[in-house]
Amino acid sequence: MLSDSFLKLVQIMDDLREKCPWDKKQTIHTLRPLTIEETYELTDAITAEDWQGIKEELGDVLLHLLFYSKIGAEQGQFTLEDVLEGISKKLIHRHPHIYGDVTVNDEEDVKRNWEQLKLKEGKGKKSVLEGVPKSLPSMVKATRIQEKAMQVGFEWENKEDVWKKVEEEIGELHEAIAEEDQAHIEEEFGDVLFSLINYARFLKIDAEGVLEKTNVKFINRFQQMEAIAAEKGKNLADMTLTEMDDIWNEVKRRRV
Repeated sequence: MLSDSFLKLVQIMDDLREKCPWDKKQTIHTLRPLTIEETYELTDAITAEDWQGIKEELGDVLLHLLFYSKIGAEQGQFTLEDVLEGISKKLIHRHPHIYGDVTVNDEEDVKRNWEQLKLKEGKGKKSVLEGVPKSLPSMVKATRIQEKAMQVGFEWENKEDVWKKVEEEIGELHEAIAEEDQAHIEEEFGDVLFSLINYARFLKIDAEGVLEKTNVKFINRFQQMEAIAAEKGKNLADMTLTEMDDIWNEVKRRRV
């Protein structure tokens, strides 16, 4: 049963914290970088659609969540029960269309209600953007900033207008390049990236996800290029750009 499996893991966590020298020494600060690593391992498995890997990494992340809850209880801050009750209460409150009398038409209504409820819940928060974690990777952070701004109505009406903004930002980047002002170039380049991420939202594209797929594709093609060059008794560093382009195009034709 699910409850038995969960309680078994809780008991294992208790045993490790009491008896294992390594587990006994851990704090929320020593666990933090390990938790980040585990989260990225989970995202790698998700990107690869490796279901066995996803299952394994979910277990690792779940163990970390129990670890933090255990330390929280030891510090007299909160218990595992508090954590579970807290998330249950939050989900019920933020889904009034399920547990209340609010009517929604689509997922956008749900997201808009969610953000408005979060803002009301925030103690002392004056901006909807205060809920964006500072440590998020920049591309993910840009997406979340844009999504939150959208929930209060600060949004383009259609993707054509967003693309015009992309073109406008690219034009300003070209102007900065012509001025040879490095600080201005960097600023405008950032604006181009931000506007492209915004355009991705309108195309219903996960900018972070598709960029990672492109990274993986490039790595695969580049490594094939290295292998082909090696078969010919050559090293990429000793080849001309034209020679490398020929091999690259050969790899591309394989659609790998």
